[in-house]
Amino acid sequence: MAQFRIAHIREQGQDMIIVPLEDSFRYKSNREQNEIRAALQMCARGAGLAGTVVPVWDAGGGRMGFLAPQLWQPFFSGLDLAWVAANINKTLTCD
Repeated sequence: MAQFRIAHIREQGQDMIIVPLEDSFRYKSNREQNEIRAALQMCARGAGLAGTVVPVWDAGGGRMGFLAPQLWQPFFSGLDLAWVAANINKTLTCD
C-alpha cells in the first residue's frame, strides 16, 4: 500500500486534494502523469474524499510543478511546496 500525505483544502469554492509526489514525476510522459492522477483520484474517491486530485512536485529551480484543471492554474501558479507542506492535513492510503 502506498501512503501519501495530502493537503485536502477548499479554495475558491472548490474541494482540492493536493498530492505532493516525488521529483521524478516531472520526467514522466503526459500520459503517465495523467494515469497516475486518475489512479490517485479513484483512490481518493474510495477513501470518501470530495474534490479533484492535483499532483504537485518539485520542478527544479525553486518552481513547483502541478497537474491542475485549466481554471485552477492561476491559483496553483501562486503556490510553492512550502505552502503545500504547511497545509498537509490528511494521509491517503492507496492499494
